[in-house]
Amino acid sequence: MNSRRNYDIAFVGLKPGTHEFDYTIDDKFFVEYQEQDFRNCTAHVKLALEKQNGFMLLKFEVGGKLEVTCDRCGNNLPLELWDEFNIVVKMVEEPDVMNEQEEDPDVYYISKGESHLHIADWIYEFINLSIPMQRMCSDDEMGGPHCNKEVLEMLKKLEEQKPANNPLWKGLEKFKDLEDS
Repeated sequence: MNSRRNYDIAFVGLKPGTHEFDYTIDDKFFVEYQEQDFRNCTAHVKLALEKQNGFMLLKFEVGGKLEVTCDRCGNNLPLELWDEFNIVVKMVEEPDVMNEQEEDPDVYYISKGESHLHIADWIYEFINLSIPMQRMCSDDEMGGPHCNKEVLEMLKKLEEQKPANNPLWKGLEKFKDLEDS
């Protein structure tokens, strides 16, 4: 099991400049968080921490792969992850007050007396943000090896059926087949 200490960076001892950290994330990492709607995660997180006087700039690069359930057919769908995220960490006297007032989600405040930066929650958040909201293969990949062909056939049959005098559809027919303007 991954130790949470692996995700603590002792920044006090770091010289000003850029420092790089690499993390390999698998399903064990997510055990302490709620149940996830993905599985077989193999993510690689590269962190470039640029330490300056009074603040740090953290640049996260998330890559890797995992499996989700396809929104269209319900089968397992492998997804590639790739995204970048930046966080500015500022050292202040009253970090709780500042974090409450801050409207920019990319700015985080810590106490001037802090010596470690805990990044596990950011890694968790950034991996989840790297997963697309709509989880299905593209139209040109539909019917490929990952698709449930029975479900796709059923969806095709339902699509072909016209609504039979359904009052909900009355008046909506004029919007069908409109081209994007």
